[in-house]
Amino acid sequence: MMGHSHALSGAAVWLAVAPVLVALPEALGHPELATMTGPILTPPELVAGAVVCAGAAMLPDLDHPSATIAQTFGPVTWLLSKGVNFVSGGHRHATHSLLFSVLMGVGAHLLGDRYAVGRDILVVLMIGLAIRAVGIGVPGRTLTSAIVNVGLTAALFLTFMTLGVTYSWLGLAIGVGCLVHVIGDCLTERGCPVLWPIKGRWLLPWDIGIKTGKAFEKQFLGPALSIVVIALFCLRLMPA
Repeated sequence: MMGHSHALSGAAVWLAVAPVLVALPEALGHPELATMTGPILTPPELVAGAVVCAGAAMLPDLDHPSATIAQTFGPVTWLLSKGVNFVSGGHRHATHSLLFSVLMGVGAHLLGDRYAVGRDILVVLMIGLAIRAVGIGVPGRTLTSAIVNVGLTAALFLTFMTLGVTYSWLGLAIGVGCLVHVIGDCLTERGCPVLWPIKGRWLLPWDIGIKTGKAFEKQFLGPALSIVVIALFCLRLMPA
């Protein structure tokens, strides 16, 4: 799938599962786990969570130097992408797996829980990825787009800070976003190595085989996901 489809699906899934995440600790009989969710149903937290999850839904493509994520902050993310591509074994290998999603979620939670500066850097990165993924930038101008992205990312991060957003749910948002990406790519004709390092690619369901960047994704899937995200925002933000 293309970047905007991954980002929009990440935001949509987060908005859809937020009530479940709030109720889950109590349902499991471990109310102390509520510290991992925090007040994610308050409007500022909900919006921030959707943006972070949208950005996290781009992370698995960090293994692709030509992907949207590699162009987000110019040479910095491009060089990082080249390194991840080498370490992970190429595009759609280690980063497109359940293991990667779990590791990113757990790592983000531990980072956010112990190091405020590290948490803020990660949040800023997720915001930047989300903004870039939905197409905000200057076509054909990588460096200019990176500068625009930095400005908008800083403005949004400061807005969340002013509104008192906390990030106890950061690990969940990162893990969910990565998993949504993997599931999305399993709907394409190439599939993903979900159980990496076990070999074999999964396609779900077997007979869909969406072609990345083709008419169906551009003319139907992208607009449909946009409508779903807007509808879920309205639903979640409406007074009870």
